[in-house]
Amino acid sequence: MNGADTAWVMVATALVLFMTLPGLALFYGGLVRARNVLSVFMHCFAIAALMSVLWLVLGYSIAFGGEGAFWGGLGKSFLWGVAPDSLTGTIPEVLFFAFQMTFAIITPALIVGAFAERVKFAPLMLFVVAWLTVVYFPIAHMVWYWAGPDFLVDAPADMGYLWGMGALDFAGGTVVHINAGIAGLVGCIMIGKRIGYGKEATPPHSMTMTMIGASLLWVGWFGFNAGSNLEANGLAALAFINTFVATAAAAVAWCLIEQFHHGKPSLLGAVTGAVAGLVAITPASGFAAPMTSILLGFIASGVCYVFVAYVKNKLKY
Repeated sequence: MNGADTAWVMVATALVLFMTLPGLALFYGGLVRARNVLSVFMHCFAIAALMSVLWLVLGYSIAFGGEGAFWGGLGKSFLWGVAPDSLTGTIPEVLFFAFQMTFAIITPALIVGAFAERVKFAPLMLFVVAWLTVVYFPIAHMVWYWAGPDFLVDAPADMGYLWGMGALDFAGGTVVHINAGIAGLVGCIMIGKRIGYGKEATPPHSMTMTMIGASLLWVGWFGFNAGSNLEANGLAALAFINTFVATAAAAVAWCLIEQFHHGKPSLLGAVTGAVAGLVAITPASGFAAPMTSILLGFIASGVCYVFVAYVKNKLKY
């Protein structure tokens, strides 16, 4: 065990939880109508609590157990066989469990934004439990699980299906963002439009709240990306700076696009661009260089702007 690595991942774990509570809750809460703010807060908070229990009961075992290419089995349910001195790399396995638990918390919480104001509490909780069990845990196993380099030397490969195909996802682009994005898109289409959509104005009720939430997401994302290195070293520092500059570039790009398109930038556009940059750099944060991260941020903002301003309206979702 390495003390510096352990300390850093403990901090990163707290930062990723900070992204959901209160970061994401505030970000979404400011975007909805005032009467629905508490509903969004409750959804995010309840998901964090419920998913923490579910991760302990079966999620960690399915995602990071070693029984197959698609499914990790139930051998580590309730942390069975995981002792305080068990290691994952240079950190305690219980800390790796906690770090990954925060990812399992924020992923379903991200989905909430796609159909905020249109879903009841109990059905949402049932959906989240089912979706994590059937979708998130197996995808996490397929993309992230492998038994480690020592194992590959002495025995046949034991790894997730997509990992074995060469998938590169440093911190969650596939497991978290594509996963949550597709679920949110399908969910909003299945549930349908808000009452009064297109007939009455529904502006964000508090851009102050949304700006604070986006800022907390940016801060927490350093734990998300740099923490995924699981070691306090130069690669973690690279992921850190890539996260910094890609986000900044994406925010600048969105503001520039709005300046040309509408004559002035908006706070909503700036924070939306920042989140687009955070998402875009996540899978590449440990692989890219700072200058290419800036380029990626600019491209991500442009693509996302087109979808928000044109594609979404054209397809009527």
